[in-house]
Amino acid sequence: MFPRRVAARARGGGCLSSLRIVALDVGSSSVRAVAYDEAGVAEPGDARLAYAQPGADELVAACRAVLAQVGEGDALAICCFWHSLVAVDGHDRPLTPVLTWRDLGGVSPALEPDRYHRRTGCFDHPAFWPAKISRLREEGVRPARYLSFGDYLLLHLAGEARSSISTASGTGLYDPNRLDWDEETLEALGVDRGQLAPVSDEPVGGVRPALGDGACSNVGAGCTTRERAAVMIGTSAALRVVYAARAADPRPGLFLYRLDEERFCEGGALSDGGNLHAWLMRTLHEVAGAGFAERPAAAHGLVFLPFLGGERSLGWDASRRGAIRGLSFATTPLDIAQAALEGVCYQLADVLDALGGVEAVVATGRALLANSDWAQIFADVLGRTVEVSAIGEGSARGAAMIALAGLGVPVPRAPIAGAIEPRPGRHEIHLAARAEHRKTMSEEGT
Repeated sequence: MFPRRVAARARGGGCLSSLRIVALDVGSSSVRAVAYDEAGVAEPGDARLAYAQPGADELVAACRAVLAQVGEGDALAICCFWHSLVAVDGHDRPLTPVLTWRDLGGVSPALEPDRYHRRTGCFDHPAFWPAKISRLREEGVRPARYLSFGDYLLLHLAGEARSSISTASGTGLYDPNRLDWDEETLEALGVDRGQLAPVSDEPVGGVRPALGDGACSNVGAGCTTRERAAVMIGTSAALRVVYAARAADPRPGLFLYRLDEERFCEGGALSDGGNLHAWLMRTLHEVAGAGFAERPAAAHGLVFLPFLGGERSLGWDASRRGAIRGLSFATTPLDIAQAALEGVCYQLADVLDALGGVEAVVATGRALLANSDWAQIFADVLGRTVEVSAIGEGSARGAAMIALAGLGVPVPRAPIAGAIEPRPGRHEIHLAARAEHRKTMSEEGT
């Protein structure tokens, strides 16, 4: 795939009055294509396709389908879910499905967890490649190469597999400070550099290598300093900062990835977010449309540990599972659902505390922006103002803005739709409930 207008410019053909950047956002449950102008404004008529755990070729076909609906532009910018793995044979044909952060099988090789975290910014957790590669080897899979889905997609769109710095930093095989593959981890896995895609952020024929969608979400929401954090709830949930630095030290419980050569992405992620909300709607039919924010804060007496998909930040224990404590005959479905939403907020608040120094929090992500009750509860939990992004999904816009910057165009400011203020008296109630939440986590973990 070669953007037609880039080709015209390369041939010296015609003067284009405005840039058109096509962004492709490969999310955990859908793919979306949308075109932006150089002012950062999205054109009407974006294209979206939902999917459920397809193979690599099926997901490529879905990407092609949405791109065909939107049309070509001056550049194609891609963001993709972090940590994915596709094992391919010598002809680059997939030997496995697309393994994502949701695949919890496999055990990492003998890596000392603290030293591994300090080197790679990642954790001894099956979301990352070491456990996935070890599991494939145990299953007898002998690939020629290990690619992220973003690498595989670039291969099919532009003819070359290439990993961006951002994507490489989310594998668990990369040193974000040295900007190179981590030799100690490769040796422990028995993986040769030749089995990995070359790392480069340079476009291939107008198509930019896929960036991590989380870092792009921060850029799209205008959160690109240590003092300005983006809280995102899509399929999963995360709270992150992106900032420029020459070097950075990974901190306990927090991941440390890269956006590019100049910028880091630091924060925490939960495996339970919009997927948890969808589970509540399916399982507790009475709760649809309930006004959770108007109910008394934490008055249900429940503790809901939101680990249906295992734990990531801050404890990174993949074996954890969701739990509800305090059930009685008086408990209602609304109580359970409210406690679940509060539990996610408590986990994200812990990430914010671990980051420290954050002065502003911006809400983004489809699941959070569509649920004003959840956003209000989050502001109450934090006891601080939460700004609301005017961008429906920041990842696609972030990828487009990074592409604009690469073309030498000034990046426009990200618009804010409004702000949510914490309500008097509720923050103190949530502080006590958070303490009970942490105590229950400690007891459940023993």
